[in-house]
Amino acid sequence: MTALQAITFDLDDTLWDNHGVMLRTEEGHYAWLLEALGMWRATRQEAPLALGYEAGLQDYLACRQQFAKDVPERRGDFTWLRLRALEAQLEAEGLPRSAAILWAAAAMNEFHRLRIQVTPHPEAAGLLAALSERYQLAAITNGNIHLKRQPLAAYFPVAIAAGELLAPKPDHTPFLTALAKLDVAPEHAMHVGDSWAEDILPAQQLGMHAVWVSSDDDQVLPPRVHRIAHIKELPAILERLDG
Repeated sequence: MTALQAITFDLDDTLWDNHGVMLRTEEGHYAWLLEALGMWRATRQEAPLALGYEAGLQDYLACRQQFAKDVPERRGDFTWLRLRALEAQLEAEGLPRSAAILWAAAAMNEFHRLRIQVTPHPEAAGLLAALSERYQLAAITNGNIHLKRQPLAAYFPVAIAAGELLAPKPDHTPFLTALAKLDVAPEHAMHVGDSWAEDILPAQQLGMHAVWVSSDDDQVLPPRVHRIAHIKELPAILERLDG
């Protein structure tokens, strides 16, 4: 019989499908910035920016990638990378530094407003509610969703944003940080996630149980690792371990 005391969860593509919301967020916050900035400049009788949507979005991505190379310790802090990239792009377009900082921050506020509009799997809330009665729960994510603004946050008294620790998964630091906050040893904890490299391997290396949310049934599973196709199958794994 296992002696599980805690379960940690990845978020994106584990508790919800992340692809659609990221596409809407990526495009939406940048379109909002160009429109709002254009209106602001018009009220000040200033010429519109030469920055177009398509070219601007590509430059924004390239700028983020360059910052990640130039400041490698920040490579997983996606909010920081986006802020710095927007500030740099707007300054390059001729905005004063102060205005570039304000508009970049406003664009990121819109980013986070859109980012939290994920739709958790229908089973997620009920599952987490039931699990919280038996285990301590925590979230460990490389993403930059503002979890506190999402209803599922109520189930995660411990939430680790790995990028803000400057140690994105598969670094062991976010896992160890969560376990320390929960005061649980690795062998008494389980991590649930969709990424083999970023979730399953580091958890298994630390001695945690791990549940891989994946339809890939060709991968040979090491000890303490289990595979499910959907989060709704997790209770069956727990029953098997407890039995």
